[in-house]
Amino acid sequence: MYFATKRRQTQILVWLIWAIACLVFWAWPEQAVVGDWSVPDLPALPGIVTHDPGNGPLFPWHPRRRWRKWARRRYYALRRAHRRAVWTARLARLALTGALTLAQLVDLVTKSQVRRHLGALPVLYAWLETLQVRDIINRHCSTRAQVDHGTVALVLILNRLTMPLPLYHIADWLARTVLVQVLGVPAAKFNDDRLGRTLDAIQPHSQEIWQDVVQRALVQAEVDLNLIFYDLTAYILHGDYKDSQYATFGFAHNTPMNKRKFKKGLNVAADGNIPSVYAPWSGKTADLATVQENMEQLRRFLAHRGWSIEEVMIVGDRANLNDELALAYEDRQIRYLAGLKTQKKVHRELLLAVPEKQFYAHPLTDEGGPEGYWGIPCLVPFEHDDRRVSHRGLVVLSGPMRTAHRRARAARLRELRQCLREVEAKIGRPHYRTVKAVQKRAETQLKQSSVGKFMQARAYVDENGQVRLRGWVNRYSLWQAMQQDGRYLLVTNDWNLSPHEMLSLYRQKDGVEKRFQVSKQDLKVSPIYLHQDKRIEAMLLINMLALLAYSLLERQARQNGLQMTTRRIIAKLQSLDVVETFCWDGSHLIRLVPINEEQVAILQVLAQVLAELRLPRWPHPLLPTGEDRLFALPPPGRRRIVV
Repeated sequence: MYFATKRRQTQILVWLIWAIACLVFWAWPEQAVVGDWSVPDLPALPGIVTHDPGNGPLFPWHPRRRWRKWARRRYYALRRAHRRAVWTARLARLALTGALTLAQLVDLVTKSQVRRHLGALPVLYAWLETLQVRDIINRHCSTRAQVDHGTVALVLILNRLTMPLPLYHIADWLARTVLVQVLGVPAAKFNDDRLGRTLDAIQPHSQEIWQDVVQRALVQAEVDLNLIFYDLTAYILHGDYKDSQYATFGFAHNTPMNKRKFKKGLNVAADGNIPSVYAPWSGKTADLATVQENMEQLRRFLAHRGWSIEEVMIVGDRANLNDELALAYEDRQIRYLAGLKTQKKVHRELLLAVPEKQFYAHPLTDEGGPEGYWGIPCLVPFEHDDRRVSHRGLVVLSGPMRTAHRRARAARLRELRQCLREVEAKIGRPHYRTVKAVQKRAETQLKQSSVGKFMQARAYVDENGQVRLRGWVNRYSLWQAMQQDGRYLLVTNDWNLSPHEMLSLYRQKDGVEKRFQVSKQDLKVSPIYLHQDKRIEAMLLINMLALLAYSLLERQARQNGLQMTTRRIIAKLQSLDVVETFCWDGSHLIRLVPINEEQVAILQVLAQVLAELRLPRWPHPLLPTGEDRLFALPPPGRRRIVV
């Protein structure tokens, strides 16, 4: 038997008590009744009953818990708290005495730190949300997926604007930015498969999405569409493309002939060079073949918004005008201004009809305008399908262009002379020993040179029987070419334009070229590695939305006194990062890296720009009516800022 005590007297007393209890139990052979149970033939001890737990504990003076274990746990807890308090006091004394620096103290309480890129993402994100890009895409492309197509497209646009990367690098880039916390979606969700599915989903609605976003941008920013520039550019493609209507070989300036390409026609408003209408074309499409289709697209775009195309003037380069197109402009009552490629004899004669000295009596330089430009008005005849029409022309003599052409020609002539000298130096070697062989080599050099038509070469045998080569300049052909240096022909069907206005408007057409440059260099549209036409169209939409945001932000910033391009703004804010610190107690701290005065000034201007663009606008000719409205306008007298 186990005894709770070791005293001998107590143990003897316990044994005696148990012996007496057993004797009494066997002495009364009566039936023991315990509750409802009957146990026959067993002796029972009168007055002794079994314990019912419902009546409470059998020994109420015993504790329900083991107080020793509880006391031991409390002791060790107090002991640990005391140690922490002692170490905290010691660290505090060390910090106060300077033995422990604040940096060491922060390091002791820091569990981990994460640095996320901020840059211009807050500004660009707010800008795209103001244009309702995500909402418009989701309205056209609904999905039950965890990540909607509008969010995926928003991430793609932000990546194009800040750090253009291939689709398979988007997730890694997103994980390093604050967009993960802002969007509330893990970066792993933005893998290239999901991005590809989003491109497939938005492609059937690309034109509708573009129309809605552009409509909101034009209305909110009050962009003037009276003057529009149109041009075509080419984008290089890499990979194999089977049964593609876009990826083909064709001619395009500044692009290799041995690369597949596709082209894009783009209309931009002169007011800020804001993109308005665009269309993809096959790489083999000629520029002239796209002009009439662009007229129809532009007419539908303006008519849908209550504008008349008769109020708009289209400005293009020499690839936008010929006899057929001049009559097409006339039939559609569209005002135009374009250069004319003088392929017909009657048009070439207009360039050379006036001697150079007579130009100097007709300067095109206004106060503050470009210097070195002269122009003489003329009538330009056009004839197509037995129809004739004459439009107003202006023969322009550009001093800077003339100087540049002559310098370039002189440099190429010097290179050609050097090539002929090298041929002459090889006389006597194999394949250079006869007059016929030397003449053939010289003619090859003339054909390969762009200025070969201005020089002639002849191989002959001198009086000593030696083969010689002599080259000279064809002065007459050179003089004819020099007469055209710096001259070009402008044509318009708007008889109210003065010569000064014609030159000024035509010189502004480089706005569309600047947008092409932004697309190819900053947004990196080219080269493209997508191998399906529908994904090419969708990716082109993503880049066009990025270009729209880029152009509109630049326009609004300059109107508020910030004379910077969007690329410069993004570069200035590139150093902004967010540092998130996690401490051992579970708390965390978010801090912005130090910001300089220039960045503060830029952010203040951009905040003002966003506030102005969020102001609700009153009814405008560009606004649709009825159910097509993108956003509701408050009634007069209740105008408020939409945040």
